[in-house]
Amino acid sequence: MIVSTKGRYALRVMIDLAERPQEDYVPLREIAQRQEISEKYLEIILKLLVREGLVVGLRGKGGGYRLNCDPAKCTVGQILRATEESVVPVACLAGEENHCPRASQCRTLPMWERLQNLLDQFFDGVTVADLAGQADAI
Repeated sequence: MIVSTKGRYALRVMIDLAERPQEDYVPLREIAQRQEISEKYLEIILKLLVREGLVVGLRGKGGGYRLNCDPAKCTVGQILRATEESVVPVACLAGEENHCPRASQCRTLPMWERLQNLLDQFFDGVTVADLAGQADAI
């Protein structure tokens, strides 16, 4: 599994927003400048985060973006699942059901499933607050 720039940038954006007062909307331009991300690419990332309910956007004067979740409860797993096409180590684990015709006889499937469980536990155990230094170190 390789986390794309979209996933990595989304984490940076969420940390950036967590470091601002929760009630303030932060303009896209300010986030883009601080994080050195193009505004166009940042719009794509923020749209994904808004769709998942992790961020709220407000148009117009005084608008921008703010977190829609408690940084101590918003996990890296949620963010990566919102922005990445897949967060699985092998293709057969993508989706609700394993459609691989060899799944019933695959000797490596249990290993991949264990790895997936470890990844999920790890990413779901790290919060935005952890990354923003608002909680104990990881």
